[in-house]
Amino acid sequence: MTAQLLRKKFTVSEFCKMAETGIFSDEDNIELIEGEIVEMGKIGRRHAAYCDRLNDLFRDKFAKQVLLRVQSPIELNNLSQPQPDLALLRRREDYYESGHPQPHDIFLLVEVADTTIDSDREIKIPLYGKNGILETWLIDINAQCLEVYRDPSSQGYQSTQKLRRGQSIASLIFPTIAIEVNEIMG
Repeated sequence: MTAQLLRKKFTVSEFCKMAETGIFSDEDNIELIEGEIVEMGKIGRRHAAYCDRLNDLFRDKFAKQVLLRVQSPIELNNLSQPQPDLALLRRREDYYESGHPQPHDIFLLVEVADTTIDSDREIKIPLYGKNGILETWLIDINAQCLEVYRDPSSQGYQSTQKLRRGQSIASLIFPTIAIEVNEIMG
């Protein structure tokens, strides 16, 4: 007979209350994934550089059409509040002060990965698809490729495309704005 541990799943509301009361320190690099508090990978110099490059690139390409959020929480459902590396959001006057962005607010999510590639690909990307995020990009720094996930369903994303240097992509929501993979990779 195999012993099983009982686990307590936390809601987004409980997670936020714990943060507000100081249970977590400012140094805690955590997010809520499917009711579990998960430690995020450390952001190294390569990861940070890619995020900064994307921030500049997206700001230049999309100007005032979107609100660009960098490494900040989104609320997918009652049990998940991840922090994607970048999020292109519907603009709101309050800049989401009244509540974190939810799936209907999100045009595109981007995860940048070097050390977290497996967990991003196997846990976060399917979670985004199951919660109806129209499109997610995964930048695999080590393989120097861009993985594009589209057609969300209750099983995750139904369409995946891998792009390399010399190729370009346009997001579903802004099909006339092309982005070169070379621009993303630097």
